[in-house]
Amino acid sequence: MKLLITGGKGQLGLQIKSILKKKAYDLGPIDSRLAECERRFIDLDDLDITDLNQVNDYIGGFQPDVVINCAAYTNVDGCESDKDTAFKVNSIGPRNLAIACEKYGAKLLHVSTDYVFNGEGNVPFCEYDAPQPVSVYGKTKHLGELYIRENCKRNFIVRTAWLYGEWGKNFVLTIMKAAKEKGHLDVVDDQRGNPTYAEDLAHHILKIILTDEYGIYHCTGTGECSWYDFASKIVEYSGIECTVTPVTSEKINRAAKRPSYSSLDNMMLRATIGDEMRQWDVALKSFIEKVNN
Repeated sequence: MKLLITGGKGQLGLQIKSILKKKAYDLGPIDSRLAECERRFIDLDDLDITDLNQVNDYIGGFQPDVVINCAAYTNVDGCESDKDTAFKVNSIGPRNLAIACEKYGAKLLHVSTDYVFNGEGNVPFCEYDAPQPVSVYGKTKHLGELYIRENCKRNFIVRTAWLYGEWGKNFVLTIMKAAKEKGHLDVVDDQRGNPTYAEDLAHHILKIILTDEYGIYHCTGTGECSWYDFASKIVEYSGIECTVTPVTSEKINRAAKRPSYSSLDNMMLRATIGDEMRQWDVALKSFIEKVNN
């Protein structure tokens, strides 16, 4: 089995790499075939996914059985001012991978986002709910999903949210650093979603690719909270002396509009491979204990 992971230097790509380094008997529910598989973790310096010719040549040369696309332009505010780059990376890149995967007979798993939804309502979004993104980031990610479904029959689209892990920039590491330095933080309390530990997401991705259960998946931590709730738990579990104050999104005044409610329901997981995502605060506590040791 050959496995190709794009965005291999990002937090999710590195988390998948960490899991696959373990011995077969340490992988738990992950099939032992993955411990023996040939795998490549590539990033922009290895392959520009926005160039169709490059993508066709690379995938044609390596002949992977599965491609996991973790590459994305995730700067939500940056997407507003650099629409062309957001479009190329989040829409055209996935399209190119889909075309090449279909051509060479590979499965494609693509990581998407809760920001494809408009944020209206108070009931978690299921996979059958219609996306209505409100930002350039959300719109380009949604178009990437559509391009994949149009161009590759054997596809998995995995939407996640509020992702954090040991590598790269993320909300948890940012809050821990800022709390130590400042002792007081203002955090928005009018946006709700699902914090997701990259380790939990990576395990489910590796379970999904071993199946033929194609389609759209939601894969987030269990339960929901506001960014303020999330930050408060980070400070509490880290044991940092810091005051966290709730504020409105209007006060923060970001370039891109965020959905006020983007909680996801992991319905497809429950219907297929099983939903083993941990409660968001349980996973967070485990992560902070790990990074503090």
